[in-house]
Amino acid sequence: MTMSAADLKQLQPEIYERSAKRFLNVGSGHAGSERLPECFRFGDWQQIRLDINPKVKPDVLADVTDLSNIEDHDVDAVYSSHNLEHLHQHQVPKALSEIHRVLKPNGFVLLTMPDIKAVAKWVLEGKLMETIYESPMGPIRPIDIMFGHQGAVEQGDTFMAHKTAFDANSLAHALNEEGFKEVRVMTDKYHNLWGYGVKF
Repeated sequence: MTMSAADLKQLQPEIYERSAKRFLNVGSGHAGSERLPECFRFGDWQQIRLDINPKVKPDVLADVTDLSNIEDHDVDAVYSSHNLEHLHQHQVPKALSEIHRVLKPNGFVLLTMPDIKAVAKWVLEGKLMETIYESPMGPIRPIDIMFGHQGAVEQGDTFMAHKTAFDANSLAHALNEEGFKEVRVMTDKYHNLWGYGVKF
């Protein structure tokens, strides 16, 4: 569920047709549209980049648990890629509550993160330290998915440490608990979860 433009048109026809749409990219990292889902790369989307790391020069420097620099009902969508797993478990409801608050009515959230269920299978097979796939950051092992990219953490980028994990059921539950409707959770071929929910 990387969400294509066609998916967005089907799920959110009102937003798809709207001009000057705004989405908040939470945990955006460095600028660049190549890592965005297709639904945000086409059309009249305006991206607002938010990150806790000043090195990536975000539009808004903030933590996802405190989006007070963003007004209520301010954006049509929120996208967050590999961000929630960097929070402690008790911080997740606050982050999702803040995301819900800044969304306009009928706005949607699209989240992606590692699927801990897939990681657990590799660990059970004795592959904790084996390379599972190559990424722009280099080789990725189950230990990197569980606890954050170890090379980045070693170099002092403690933002990269992982403090919680999700499977499909726990992500769906978290979204439902914070008032999102039409919640859907899927996995992709890279063992990521994709969560979607609408604010009514």
